[in-house]
Amino acid sequence: MKVKFYAPSYKRSEKSISQIKYPFIKLVVRESEAEEYKKNGNDIIICPDSAQGNVSRIRNWILDNLYDDADCIIILDDDCKGVGRWQDQIKKVFNEDELFDFCEKASHLCNEYGFKHWGLNCIMDKGAYREYTPFGTLQYIGSPFSGHLKESKIRYDEDLPLKEDYDMTLQHMKKYGGALRFNFAHYDVKQAEQKGGCSAYRNLDYEKEQFFSLQKKWGKDIIKRDLTSKKSFDFNPILKIPIKGI
Repeated sequence: MKVKFYAPSYKRSEKSISQIKYPFIKLVVRESEAEEYKKNGNDIIICPDSAQGNVSRIRNWILDNLYDDADCIIILDDDCKGVGRWQDQIKKVFNEDELFDFCEKASHLCNEYGFKHWGLNCIMDKGAYREYTPFGTLQYIGSPFSGHLKESKIRYDEDLPLKEDYDMTLQHMKKYGGALRFNFAHYDVKQAEQKGGCSAYRNLDYEKEQFFSLQKKWGKDIIKRDLTSKKSFDFNPILKIPIKGI
């Protein structure tokens, strides 16, 4: 399957970390920031300012406008330092050719399973490597690296710009019975380390508001708080998917 890679970017006009690692990735930037990005050598696609507002709107614009001849669009963060896997207890980071090959095969396998959305393990630590459960179908697909097959018409909820990936995962579980996660592979993204992006509107109060909005949409039986967390309020919900499905 043919894949294309796009990374939404906002107020990060310095040379993209993702594009340095994988030059074939195209940054999607607002029209008013385009010249600044170009000056720093970024390969960009211009998204109209009218399509901006939050990351969910930008991702939807990508899904609505940029497939062309691709079978799958990969949307990733603009500060992804690499994609890799644990192999024989050794951490391996994919080079350009390896990432392309992996994503083409992953998209094909996703389609063969009857799913339209796939992603990677959100934890890089070796302790999260699951040698005997390399795949999952009822697990969270994080937005820092996610695959979207062209046949799917599911779009991000633009009212949930901080929990949009949890909602996207649940939408796919409801419509297609699951989403494919490759537990043996992971992305390297340290969220909230840089200025710009979602950090422009991310704060504790908004995180709380977004959590409860997600919980209201899907119910308290599915959206849980992590009561074991040492944080006063854990930003990231726990998904509890019933065996019978959503």
